[in-house]
Amino acid sequence: MNPAPSIVFFTTASGAGYGLLFWLALLRPLGLTPPSPTFALVTLALALLLITAGLLSSTAHLGRPERAWRALSQWRSSWLSREGVAALATYVPAGLLGLALIAGWNSVAALSGLLAAAGAVVTVWCTGMIYASLRTVRQWQHPLVGWGYLLFSGFSGAALLAAAAAFAGGAAAPALLAVALGLGALLLKRSYWMAIDAPAPAGTPSIESATGLGRIGATSPLDPPHTEQTWLTREMGFRVARKHRLKLRVIIQACFAAAVLLSLLGLLLPGAAAMPLTLAALAALAGLLIERWLMFAEATHTVMLYYTGEG
Repeated sequence: MNPAPSIVFFTTASGAGYGLLFWLALLRPLGLTPPSPTFALVTLALALLLITAGLLSSTAHLGRPERAWRALSQWRSSWLSREGVAALATYVPAGLLGLALIAGWNSVAALSGLLAAAGAVVTVWCTGMIYASLRTVRQWQHPLVGWGYLLFSGFSGAALLAAAAAFAGGAAAPALLAVALGLGALLLKRSYWMAIDAPAPAGTPSIESATGLGRIGATSPLDPPHTEQTWLTREMGFRVARKHRLKLRVIIQACFAAAVLLSLLGLLLPGAAAMPLTLAALAALAGLLIERWLMFAEATHTVMLYYTGEG
């Protein structure tokens, strides 16, 4: 599949923003972040900036962006529509959280924060299910895809919150979360790669099943349907060389491991935690950008059975 830059940026930026919103809303009432309302407001503004930038960038992948609002009406059957509805709905408690912080309404801030955190979880889950629900892409219809979106969102959000909190004091809790979720991200991604590298299970669509010629043996196309590229072959037929795929996997793991180690360093050096925790957040985001690009590049759509015999 073609890893469109707009979608890669959208899923990374909005995921980090929702993760940051979730942990801010959850940890602040527990006293596990700097107590200053200014810190909470700045962090909330950063989360909403990332979310909004990501959502706006996603419209660049649409053929008619001005009609994007129509997708909201299909929430009964479309995960994309549910994502849009959940994303817009989450702005309401997030905005109320900001007002409550300015006015000093602690009880309202706590309640609206919990609602915003719930909205963040629902929105990220819907984003993951857009891909996990596609039966035509074998690599995406896997249970780790949806949960991976939630885990990566929580990981990047915790890393960002730890970096921000390091400048105001009180970064221990988010840094510890970044360590735990970073290790979880490493394990999940390795498990996912092992699963998609395994031989396709019985019943997976093949050129034999697509043509109905499997009963007479192995099938291969003599000539391509046409000699020039089309939108389908550009979007669905993207291929990344195996050697590049393996290198990118190593880089992703190195970024995640660096984020974990730098977060640990921030915990061990609380008086000088700002630099390592900032670098940890940058490493996490860099790894997630590459991971998201590779998630698209490794995916194969069954429509390519018609064009190349490989799906």
